[in-house]
Amino acid sequence: MTVTSFGDRLAAEFAASRHLCAGIDPHAPLLAEWGLPDDASGAEWMGRTIVAAAAGRAACVKPQVAFFERFGAAGFLALERVLADAREARLLVIADVKRGDIGSSFDAYAAAWLTPDTPLEVDAMTVAAYQGFGTLTGAFTRLQAHGKGIFVLAATSNPEAAEVQLARRQDGRTVAAAMVDDAIGWNERAEAEAAVGSVGVVLGATLDLSRFGIDTTTPRSGPALPVLAPGFGHQGARIEDAGVIFGGIGRALLANESRGILRGGADGLVERITVRAEAIASAVARHS
Repeated sequence: MTVTSFGDRLAAEFAASRHLCAGIDPHAPLLAEWGLPDDASGAEWMGRTIVAAAAGRAACVKPQVAFFERFGAAGFLALERVLADAREARLLVIADVKRGDIGSSFDAYAAAWLTPDTPLEVDAMTVAAYQGFGTLTGAFTRLQAHGKGIFVLAATSNPEAAEVQLARRQDGRTVAAAMVDDAIGWNERAEAEAAVGSVGVVLGATLDLSRFGIDTTTPRSGPALPVLAPGFGHQGARIEDAGVIFGGIGRALLANESRGILRGGADGLVERITVRAEAIASAVARHS
């Protein structure tokens, strides 16, 4: 049976002018604003409501797993139900798990999140490769076998990350730039004919990427690099500036928004997602 790659599925979303990644972040203050209890049932209700509102409007949803995990087994059961709803709605899911380890340990993380028909199956997961890009091998095999994807942390918007991500390797590149180069390299080797690769990176929209040594101006051939970009909306980055922020590296942009669309509760959620999805699509179209 032919497996459709994650990159191809992303390309289909982009062709339909869907570039919004809707966050699912059931943290305590937001649950309170929604009038929900700060427990697994509240997290489940919020998550399933966001999935229903995002289906057909956003390219994907991104549950922040920590906000479910804090409730233990009940939280994971709630997350499983949210994921089941997303699968039924044929809505792509990126699990924001930021897993990173070596050898069999990382392979087990990849097995948990990227294996078909498992309780926590998603389409892609966020990963940390600070122990070496090669430690992600356990995910790479599942990308090709099951049509899954990963997003590698490269240049994140939290200030604490700069000390690590701006560090220089022996070859002179920053750690952030090396993560981007390694992701591009994998896509070129493994999916040379694809329009969009299955390995992406996380790049904060609030950052000056040139400071991290990331080249956004040189045209690149080969598969487009998926860029998962937090920082739009509540954190201050303007989607209208996406072309300036990401340049040529942002051809496959997923603009992540959480608080900006979730504030205000369930009432009006569909309208807020629709408005932001249309604004993001318009901004991306202007710079493509």
